Amino acid sequence: MTPSETALVRLCAAIAAGSHSQLAATIDSANATCDPEEAEEAILQCYLFTGFPAVIQAMSAWRQRTGHRAGRPVMEDKADFARRGERVCATVYGGQYERLRENVRALHPDLERWMLAEGYGKVLGRPGLSLRVRELCIIGVLSAQDAPRQLHSHLRGALNAGAASEEVEAALAAAATIVPTPRAETAWQTWREVHERRSL
Repeated sequence: MTPSETALVRLCAAIAAGSHSQLAATIDSANATCDPEEAEEAILQCYLFTGFPAVIQAMSAWRQRTGHRAGRPVMEDKADFARRGERVCATVYGGQYERLRENVRALHPDLERWMLAEGYGKVLGRPGLSLRVRELCIIGVLSAQDAPRQLHSHLRGALNAGAASEEVEAALAAAATIVPTPRAETAWQTWREVHERRSL
């Protein structure tokens, strides 16, 4: 990963970890190394995993610490979200895509619809960051959370989106500087499982 990408992963991990001091430090680092619009995209996408309160706090801290003013909103046709979501989700999940949809639909059909249109269409399919970088940032977020199944999926998703194994490991290492040690250890174990299965 580039220094900019590493800074984005650490920023996303800090948002999920919920530490104000870590968030401040990662904002300063991202401001020094990243394109501001890319950093803001990384912050925005975290709401899928951390909720609006955490992202509002993070964006507020970003504005206060960097002095960057909000740009113009991305204006898109909502009718395209579902189609784009299907395409992006299929890329992330590869051969597991149809099974994922069946499993989520069995939980609740609206969850499947929201996952595709809202998660993968409106948010992860937005311009501003490549899908590869978005998935590396998601590794940072999920490393900080107790969500090994979702982390497993997005570790595979990063590879499916074009990240090299070394980049996935660099993302895990970047997140490990932020998240509590037990969470970091769980993330590394999850990666070992993914790597072993892909090597078979």
